[in-house]
This record gives sequence, C-alpha cells and structure tokens, in this order.
Amino acid sequence: MSADLDATAAAPVRFDVPVPRESASTEALAAPAAVAHASARGAKIVAVAIALAWHLAIGLPAVLAARAEFAAPLVVIGGWVLVLAAGTTAGVLLLRDTPLPPWPLAGLLVVVDAAVFAAAGERQLFTAANWVWGTLGWFFLLALWGRRVTGLVALLTTHALIALVAVLGHGIDEADLARYVMYVYGTFSLPVAIFVGSTMIVGLGRDRAAAAAAMHTIAAERDAAERGLRERRDRLTLVGATAGRVLGELAAGQADPDDPEVQRRCVLAAARLRRLIAESDDVPDPLLHELRAAADLAERNGLAIDLVTIGSPPPLPVEIRRQLADPLTALLAGARDWARLTVVSGPDEVVVSLVTPDRPAPEATGPPPGEYDDGPVQHLYERDGDIRWAQTRWRR
Repeated sequence: MSADLDATAAAPVRFDVPVPRESASTEALAAPAAVAHASARGAKIVAVAIALAWHLAIGLPAVLAARAEFAAPLVVIGGWVLVLAAGTTAGVLLLRDTPLPPWPLAGLLVVVDAAVFAAAGERQLFTAANWVWGTLGWFFLLALWGRRVTGLVALLTTHALIALVAVLGHGIDEADLARYVMYVYGTFSLPVAIFVGSTMIVGLGRDRAAAAAAMHTIAAERDAAERGLRERRDRLTLVGATAGRVLGELAAGQADPDDPEVQRRCVLAAARLRRLIAESDDVPDPLLHELRAAADLAERNGLAIDLVTIGSPPPLPVEIRRQLADPLTALLAGARDWARLTVVSGPDEVVVSLVTPDRPAPEATGPPPGEYDDGPVQHLYERDGDIRWAQTRWRR
C-alpha cells in the first residue's frame, strides 16, 4: 500500500485541461481583423479592375478613333497615358497595402481633368473619346481609398464643376445641360456606391467575425470549465481514495500511528488534499500559493522549512503546476529535521528545488537518482549521503 502511494505521488495522474482564455482572446481579435482585411482586399481588387478596365477597354479605343477630331490631340492622349501610369501605380500600392500620397495624386488628376475637357473640343465633349467623363471618377476612388467619403465627394464635385465650365464655354444649350446632368449623375453614383458599399461590407464582415469569435471563445471557456470540473472531481476521487486507505488502516488497527512510514503517508495525503484545494484559489501566483500550502502543512508537522522565492512565475496551466509541485510535495512529506524549498522564476522558465537531509535506506524514499522528463517539465533527483536534492524545471 505504501509503495502504491509513493508511486502515485512520484508520478501524478495527468489530466489534459485546456487553458483557452489567452488563445481564445487572441482568436477573438485576429478573426475580425482577418475577415476585414480579406473583405477590404476584395473591394480593392474590384475598384482597381474597374478603373483600369474602363480606362483601357473603353477609353483607349475611343481616344484612338477620334484622335484627329480633338482640339488638342496630344493633350488628350498625353493625359490618358499619364492617368494610366498614375492609376497603375496607385492600384499596385493599394493592393500591397502601401500608403498612397492621396492629395498630390488627386491634384494631378484634377489638372488632367481640366486639361482634357479643354482639349477635347465641342464635338467630342459628350462622346466616349472624352474619357475623363467615365474614367476619372474611378481613379479618384483609388486615390482616396480608405479615407472619408467627403473627400471623394469633394473631388467629384470639382470634376462636375470643371465639366460644367466646359459645357457652358461652348454656349448654353438645354440638350447639352440635360446630357451634363445625366453624365454627372453617373460619375457620382457608381464610385460613391462602391466606396460606401465596400466600407459597409468590411464593417459588417468585421462585426460578424467578432461575434462568431466571441461565441467560440465563450464555448471554449465553457468546455474548459466543464473539463476542469471533471478533472478536479477525478483527482479528488484519487486523492480521497489514497487518504481513505490510510485512515481505514488506522481505524482497523492495521497501521501503527507511531510508525514513521505511516506518518509520512498521512502527511503526504494531507498535503495533496491541501494542494488540491489551494490550486482552485483565485490568487496572483497560483504556483507559489500551492507550494506555500504544502510548506505550511509540513511546518505544522514540526519540519523547519525555508521557502525562498526569486521572481514571479508566469501564468501556468494547472497541469504544469502539478508537474512542478507534486514530486517535491511527495519528498517534502518524508523529510525530517529541516528542508529548503526554492522557487526561481522568469518569463520563460520556472525552477523549483527542494533540499532535505538524506536518510539511509530503507527509510529513504524517492525516485532513483537521475534526470527524468515529464512532458514539458524536467525532474532531477540527487543524493550524496548527507543531503537529498530534487528539482523540477519548466521551460517555455
């Protein structure tokens, strides 16, 4: 029976309990950002594709077909080439999430807008050859992507005023004014709709992803709490059975209360029960709290013990804390005269050491000398005839 108790203490039963709070919180932040980024990238691709496709597929053939009819063909064609270069550069930077110089680019587009309207001539004023009507609004959109819609509206208003000056410059005609209103409506509505719609889609996607991530976080924490409760019940059953066997033997007269081995088993069972209670306490340093509980019990049983702490342990899962504390708690239960328990902590490492006087066999207990790995925790146990030294070490 004593051998079973020692084996249980030296190699505690392991229950894999998830600790989802940190990972779930990270997911709750990362998921909405990822969805928003994907939605924004999709909208950027659409805007760049529309601007370049319209400029190339509609504007270029019309410009080439009417080049002889322009008032200043070189200005119209040169402006088209300049906007193509500026728009391509803006599109590439936008898709790479590289910041654009929005207002210098917008100023360049406005200058080209005024020059092309002046150079197109009266005959090409409302034709596809006057490419700034249908194209320039999309390049305004690229220049001001991700900024407030008021900037885009201001640029489109400037574009409309430039066009109005050009129309009135050729004389007041009711038909031309009607066409002007239709062209301005088309120039305004589509880019603004894409701009506002993409912003709303990104926002809705981010909100839905945040809600889904929050639900997953709650579900993960609930599952972790349920598994933790089951694990504590299982461990309490195991520890309670161990203590029950000792108490049963004492009650039946099968164990002698004066026997040092029986006393050690009682201390060990009490220490494990006490630590099981302590590990559920809400304290800043759970590991130190659990070790202090074991040290306090040993001190109450007459052991002179020093507990030295250096640094503050990082947040550790319950399983890691058990692997660090349980082997030393088992040795502490069998210690005599004095003991020194040291905890050295850093951001990525925690080392717990126990030094006690050695005792000759057969009273000496503990694992064979050497180094052992228990998952992420290393165990080291040494004896030299005068002292017994045990250490558990966790590294991130």
